Amino acid sequence: MTATLATKEIDDTAFARLDDEGRLLNPLLKGSTNKFGRVGFRGELALRFAPKLADEARPPELLCGQTMAVGTVGEKTLSFFAGYLLSFEYLKDVAEVLGDTLSAGGKYFLFCNNIDLSKKYQVPYKGAMFYVLPIDEATVYNELLDLFYLEKGDLKKKDTAGKLDAIADAALKFDVTFDTITYDEGLTLMGPVRNPNENRPV
Repeated sequence: MTATLATKEIDDTAFARLDDEGRLLNPLLKGSTNKFGRVGFRGELALRFAPKLADEARPPELLCGQTMAVGTVGEKTLSFFAGYLLSFEYLKDVAEVLGDTLSAGGKYFLFCNNIDLSKKYQVPYKGAMFYVLPIDEATVYNELLDLFYLEKGDLKKKDTAGKLDAIADAALKFDVTFDTITYDEGLTLMGPVRNPNENRPV
């Protein structure tokens, strides 16, 4: 068997660097979707790594949870990205980690636990525009279905890749505008950060 195996499809997409850096964690999907040339990811994106102790790999200090994203083979940017953040301030971490995979034309959605439930914003950062929304329906998946008017029943029969394709296709057509604020304005508007461990049984 030759040492040079065929290049994984993900290696020719915007996910390649993120994958090399070990940031694509706990994937429900990491690879081709049902749409030709499209590669998708559903899982968690590591934003900050904990310092390594000897050979012990420790969990990341900060994650973007419930991440969904798609890229196209041969393209250097992600056309769609969505995820959950405990605090709006971590938008900066997402933008810095995604870096050159962001584009002005991409559709990027961040559901933040500490913004007013009645508000939706657009926040320009690092040359990209982020839709910043409250999380009301408990999961990014359900929030996106509501936002894009997708019927849960229609998606039920699809596999994980098919569900991601349907959400990404709807995201790419999304053209609703919200109030545009700067990142710094968002920092002043955000509420306190909830402790994710509160009310959990010990």
